[in-house]
Amino acid sequence: MADKEIKQLGLIPANDIRVNTAIAPFKDEMLKEHGFESRAEVSKAMFMCMKKYGGVGLTCNQAGLPFRMFVMGNHLSLNNGEKYACWNPRIVATSEQTLLGQEGCLTFPYLFLKIDRPRTINVEYEDDDGKLIKKEFTDLFSRIYQHEFDHTMGITFVEKVSKLKFDMARKKAEKAYKRDLRIAELEKSNKA
Repeated sequence: MADKEIKQLGLIPANDIRVNTAIAPFKDEMLKEHGFESRAEVSKAMFMCMKKYGGVGLTCNQAGLPFRMFVMGNHLSLNNGEKYACWNPRIVATSEQTLLGQEGCLTFPYLFLKIDRPRTINVEYEDDDGKLIKKEFTDLFSRIYQHEFDHTMGITFVEKVSKLKFDMARKKAEKAYKRDLRIAELEKSNKA
């Protein structure tokens, strides 16, 4: 018997209300209502969607699903491909030391913002089997976890900076997008 085909997910736009809405705690009974048989099936679909769009983290509400869950990692350049599927995530403690770092978001293509976040966090989440995991994340995985956790709370990274910084970054993003469109059009015309 062949493996069940992985459900294809896509990203919803930034102006969709689901992106800016906190997600209620997840219960396994919710799976069937949305066409899934298991948590692992959701995780596979989420990792596939994240990879398709070139991300290092993705929360269910970004893909239009009402599950309090996100995936992160799964890139060879990140701790040799370490990956996590985090159901009902919590942040239990944060370090006083913070790091200012550049972040992007699949919901806001081409937009990059410098965000100050705690360097180390202690977290709890459930895995695909429903087992409670307690873990400490530092540096990049800490940043990714915090970014995705914010999504579960209906908070996007654009809310973490001033209007001026956001406007400047948005203008840069628009220029980069237009540049990439021009390049794509040139490549298309060169092939014709």
